[in-house]
Amino acid sequence: MSTWEAVVAIVGLALVTIVTRSFFLIPDREVPLPGWVKQGLRYAPLAALAAVVAPELVMSQGHLIHTLKDARLYAALTSTAYFFWRRDILGTILTGTADAGTAAGPRLVKPGETAGS
Repeated sequence: MSTWEAVVAIVGLALVTIVTRSFFLIPDREVPLPGWVKQGLRYAPLAALAAVVAPELVMSQGHLIHTLKDARLYAALTSTAYFFWRRDILGTILTGTADAGTAAGPRLVKPGETAGS
């Protein structure tokens, strides 16, 4: 890709972003939404977060994990349990991070082996 193509792509993406986000600023009055749409939009942030996190938990390098030895599973379970116990976001993050770090642990590699095997 040449320099001018990159500049055109960046400007084009910026224009698309500005136009799509300005749709909420253009109307003079609030656009009426049906009640079912408003109720559904309440769950949009949670659905987006689940759509990002869930594949990271159950997939590795584009394939489903086939073992329960993956530290991410235990980190997700302990942090979820902590959240339902205490309802504390910071503690949830710290619990999941600490569990992922301790569950992965140091991996000892035998002479002649590679770290990935």
